[in-house]
Amino acid sequence: MNATKRFLRSRPYAFALVVFVVLLVANIVAQPSFASPSNWPETLAIFAPFGIAALASTPAIMSGGGGIDISIGPLMTVIDMIIVADLLPHGLGSPWIVVPFCLIAGAAVGAVNGTLVTVLRFQPVVATLCMNFILTGLATQIEGASTPQGSTWWTNDLASSFGPVPGGLISIAAPLLIWLALSRTAYLRNLYATGGDDAAAFSAGVDVTRVRILGYAIGGLFAGVGGLALMAVLREGEAGDATMYTLVALAAVALGGTAFTGKRGSLIGTLLGAGCMYLITNVLSAARVPDTWTDAIYGLLLLVAVIFGAGLASATQARTT
Repeated sequence: MNATKRFLRSRPYAFALVVFVVLLVANIVAQPSFASPSNWPETLAIFAPFGIAALASTPAIMSGGGGIDISIGPLMTVIDMIIVADLLPHGLGSPWIVVPFCLIAGAAVGAVNGTLVTVLRFQPVVATLCMNFILTGLATQIEGASTPQGSTWWTNDLASSFGPVPGGLISIAAPLLIWLALSRTAYLRNLYATGGDDAAAFSAGVDVTRVRILGYAIGGLFAGVGGLALMAVLREGEAGDATMYTLVALAAVALGGTAFTGKRGSLIGTLLGAGCMYLITNVLSAARVPDTWTDAIYGLLLLVAVIFGAGLASATQARTT
């Protein structure tokens, strides 16, 4: 029992892992074909935008100071729409053009959010809500009177498979590999230090402002990957999708064990949380549960996760004092 408690305290994602396994079994029981390898490319392609939106929401939260970015969903949608409405119709569909555009555009918007929060001292929720409105309006303007559509051979493969490798898996792996590369530097240590206690981190010589701006920029970079994954699976740009990923992504972050105070968290936990949200939707659809109950079940699961996480944090704090 004590070993279990120690495991849960040291791994905030443990709750999401248990829920993920339970939901995965439930999906396989409800839909035996769900586990079929032939369905994996489509499943991963559909899941990729959800998972990446959650991953993109995590760095800002981990930076502490009440950090949060609620413009991730609209940013992904705008990037999706620019690809199908502007780049592809003008013959600019090469991956050597589209991929750098997605990454640069996403990182730039994230850096603007980070500057508003850290330099101009706007409240994170206010700054990113303003950006949310700006991007949502831009998406509506780009859409115009008709929904733009388009695809290329390589985005079609991204929504299915590159040879034996599912395209969705490549999309999800990209942010994780970037994060892994950052783990080889001092940045992640500085990010955790800033999120845990920014005053102590500043006293230790950490450039807290730069760390937080980079946190938002990295989230925007991930959102750029998410916008490309969204375009690949939808093959169109729909302004109405601008906000659908935001709340689900934040719920996945919380479910994955990342504290909104910035003191703990991981991308693996966030990805497990996103997987839980996706599997819930899938199993409810298979069980023909009315859509009106989906949000209620999301909220209930999130409430349990928050209470569970708060209990672990209190136990850990009590043990260290």
